[in-house]
Amino acid sequence: MATIVPLSAIDPALVEELLDAAFGEQRHARTAYRIREGMEALDALSFAALDEDDYLAGTIQLWPVALTDPEGRPHPMIMVGPVAVMPGRQGEGFGKALMASSLGAVESGFETGAAPLPQVMIGDPDYYDRWDFTAQHTGGWHCPGPYEQHRLLARTSNPAVLPREGMLGPWPGQLAG
Repeated sequence: MATIVPLSAIDPALVEELLDAAFGEQRHARTAYRIREGMEALDALSFAALDEDDYLAGTIQLWPVALTDPEGRPHPMIMVGPVAVMPGRQGEGFGKALMASSLGAVESGFETGAAPLPQVMIGDPDYYDRWDFTAQHTGGWHCPGPYEQHRLLARTSNPAVLPREGMLGPWPGQLAG
């Protein structure tokens, strides 16, 4: 059974080692890194999963980003990911527990007490649809780097707030972690 703790309670060097193990040392070249470039992860939404021996088994980080529409207006969102589980521990429920913790924190209205901001991620649509992530509304969205359009996923309780077109990138707004 996973123990979920704030990611800020974990030595950053251990987090980096886990991310390298899960995604490779070239992970910084991925498009998701470009989208959130210069941003700090949101502490209130980022967690670690510890195994039964209190070893780091997984992490999740959420980030402030924005979809900038063709008129230049930024639409704030929260980027989910990376969701990383130590190779050899995948399939044991750590990722699901991390998703539940982070999305639960988002839904609790951490940022304003209002309806949660839309969430966006690049991921496997067949896996993340269990949390209502879908590519249904992202067909006109773009990213600053290579990506597969069907893997650009969004989640919101009100799809009417999502712009039809735009470019994802950092959002240096007023969200506090």
